[in-house]
Amino acid sequence: MSTPDPTSPSKDTAGVISATDAKTVAGAAAFSKFIAVLQLVADAETPPNVAKLSAASGYPRPTVHRIVAALQAEGLIVAAANGTTFGLGPRLVNLASRSWERSDLRLAAVDALMELRNVTSETIHLAVPSQGEMVYIEKLESPHAVRMASRVGTRVSLTSSSVGKAYLATLSVAEREALLKDAPLERFTEHTLVTLDAVRKEVTATEQRGYAEDREENEVAISCYGAAIRGTDGRAVGCISISMPSYRLKGDAQASYIEPLLMACRTIAARLGPIPGR
Repeated sequence: MSTPDPTSPSKDTAGVISATDAKTVAGAAAFSKFIAVLQLVADAETPPNVAKLSAASGYPRPTVHRIVAALQAEGLIVAAANGTTFGLGPRLVNLASRSWERSDLRLAAVDALMELRNVTSETIHLAVPSQGEMVYIEKLESPHAVRMASRVGTRVSLTSSSVGKAYLATLSVAEREALLKDAPLERFTEHTLVTLDAVRKEVTATEQRGYAEDREENEVAISCYGAAIRGTDGRAVGCISISMPSYRLKGDAQASYIEPLLMACRTIAARLGPIPGR
């Protein structure tokens, strides 16, 4: 009978390695560095070079050189025409698209999102929480000529976006405060809420009325309404927003946007049904 290796990660009865134990797996630290550099490439407004990646990550240039070379070899990033800056590669885009296509939430939501877009004639986003932010996993464009610059994969702030505020409003006070204490409260426009007291007040108002507002707080001249898709346990599984140029806002917001938005959330929640493990 073999003796268990005390350095190997433990598994539960289903053979699943816990998140805590996964940190002890050999190579985990190196893998984290690869992911950190990949995330920096994904988040950069303009394609970064090795020097910028080194400065942003805090890793030595030789380390970043090796990571970049490995990511290129796997097709996760590609070099731009100048050969010195980098963007996301086709393999990563393909993996991401497969994930989004197979998402239970996205599949359950697609028809209701299309109906919402058709009723409002505005841009519709489906977002989920991710590492202290919200990330768009679906976007349906407005038929109007003036459209949103966002895309699937865009990450937005919890405190300035309607989807972020809608999500925060579903959390317990303790969970909410745990996220807010680390929130950067970055100013995106002159209307952005940049104090914790102002954000807390806004989230409380969101909780009371059942939907969130983004009054040109995340993007100049863009207004949004957002609401949460709640599972059977009451917790949010995702959030939806209706986004439009502020000049296109209709006078009767309740009938034009809010009622269709809340109906879409209820429809999607009903289609999801009970979620295992929650």
